[in-house]
Amino acid sequence: MTNWSDSIPVYSSETGRIKQKNTGSKPAAPPSDGIVRLRREVKGRGGGTVIVISGVPLSASEIKELAGALKKKCGCGGTVKDGIIEIQGDHRDTLAAELQAHGFKVKLAGG
Repeated sequence: MTNWSDSIPVYSSETGRIKQKNTGSKPAAPPSDGIVRLRREVKGRGGGTVIVISGVPLSASEIKELAGALKKKCGCGGTVKDGIIEIQGDHRDTLAAELQAHGFKVKLAGG
């Protein structure tokens, strides 16, 4: 007789497909080359412009603090997702100047 106590269900007739929990750790952030890149995105964002800041060589808590300072400087909203800062609105010049003032090497990427 088979012991089913350690099996994991993948489908239920009540709820449908059941997502598996990832038991491993989060994937590490890609290695940074020391350059902070600012990219302007519009696609897939409902027509709104978002500046995506990637490559910041800081810990997660320090990135969150930096994002707060940048949002205050621009007077807008934003978020941090997986080590990438997203700032609402087209504030690339302001963000580039502020990041350079914090001692980062900044590169404007994309359109």
